[in-house]
Order: sequence, then structure tokens, then C-alpha cells
Amino acid sequence: MAEHPRPRLVATDLDGTLVDREGNVSDYTREVLLEVERLGVPVVFVTGRPLRWARDVFEHVGSHGLAVISNGAAVWDVAADRARLERPITPEAGREFARLLREAVPGTAYAVETLAGIELEPGFMERYPIPDVVRRAHVDELLDAGAWKLLARHEELSPQEFWDRAEAATGDRLTITWSSSTTLLEISAAQVTKASTLAMVCADLGIGPEEVIAFGDMPNDIPMLSWAGRSWAMADAHPTVVEVADEVAPSHHEDGVARVLAGVFDL
Repeated sequence: MAEHPRPRLVATDLDGTLVDREGNVSDYTREVLLEVERLGVPVVFVTGRPLRWARDVFEHVGSHGLAVISNGAAVWDVAADRARLERPITPEAGREFARLLREAVPGTAYAVETLAGIELEPGFMERYPIPDVVRRAHVDELLDAGAWKLLARHEELSPQEFWDRAEAATGDRLTITWSSSTTLLEISAAQVTKASTLAMVCADLGIGPEEVIAFGDMPNDIPMLSWAGRSWAMADAHPTVVEVADEVAPSHHEDGVARVLAGVFDL
């Protein structure tokens, strides 16, 4: 690794990458992140998690205080507890996308993620606990004020088949990806990805892609891993992620990110 200059920023996914199976940051990983931050290198969490789940790990955000959440739909200023940047889906774009996809793939159900939280169609089968008081309505109503993410679920298709059919039906109107073990598409505004929003964060800091190392495990990480100067897929990452990454790190339940960082920064 000596031929590479020392990175100026670390970008890491959370689930399946930095956190363990229970969604926790281990003591070892916590210490390594602190050591990297002490060297003046920010560790930026770049996650598909919505704000309501990202808050669970905000205690580990370093002094820079920034996290990229909802697949790039927002940059959250942890100290100020507000969005520094928002890149939402507009109501018009979201409604057109939802109509085209449901016409092409009957059985599609929708939910939206916003600053306020999740809202769902009655037919959307959520896999995780949600607040008791959650609005349930047709997607056209849920998109009244736009959304950070539009979620599309199907109970019969595989994730890849659903993605392929969605792209065929909707073109490049919005950005489609997925990171779930179930058939759940995560849809962002056009050109909004983890990579494009992380690039904005780095530009503000005067950091180029060649000075960034990135870690991920699922298809929603591919743009970020392709953009960063150095990239690692986790050992148990999706095959498409391993294909694009420069190297493979130990798995997330073996502190893979921290072990790579300890080597890169001679900790």
C-alpha cells in the first residue's frame, strides 16, 4: 500500500460494511475511527439509511459532523441537527415514475422517506417496525411535498428482475438502486447517488476523488466505489460490488473496515 498517498477522507457504508450483524459499531472499530479522525482525516458515513435509522450511529460521527444519508438525498449536519443539503424527488417526477412502474409491473407497492419519516401505501408490506402513527395513502398523496427516497416493493419478483423491469419502464427519469435482501427498490432523484452527493461534500473540503477511500457491500454502493480513488468491497459483498472494487476487505462482522484502515494509516 506504500505506493498510494495517504487518503484525506474515508467514506464508508454502514449496514453490511461498518456495523456488525446487530447494527452496532464494535469497540475496535470505534477506536480505529477515532484514531483516523485524530490524524485529521474525516470518516464520512455514506448510507442508504433514512434519517430515523442513521441517528442510531451518529454518536460515531467525528468532529466534521457530516453524514450522507438516504443514498445521497441529504447531507446531515449532526451537530446542528439539520440538513446541510437536500436533493429530493419532486412530486411531479415521483408521480410519473410511480405510474409508469406500476403500469409495467402490477403488484408494485410504494412508500416514501422524508425528513419527517416514512409514509406508506396500504399495500406496502414493511419488514421493520415503524411508528404506530404513520400516514397510509396512495403514492400520489404521499408525494405531495416530494420525498428523499421513493421505495418500491414487490412480493413476487427477485430484486434484480424488479430493477431491470423498472429501468425498462421508466428510463433514466429517476435513479434506481437496491441494498436490501428483499425485493425493495430505492429510488432517488435523477443523478442522485451516494457518489454524486459525496463528491459535493468533498468539493467543499477541497478533496478530490483520488484522495478518497471507500467501503461498501451492495449495489447502491457501486457508484461511490467507482468514483473513489481506492475502494474495498466487503468479503461477503454482492458479486457486482466485488467486480468494481479495487480490493476486498474482511467481512463486516470481522471489523473489515477498521482492519483495512489500521493498515492504510499504520495504526
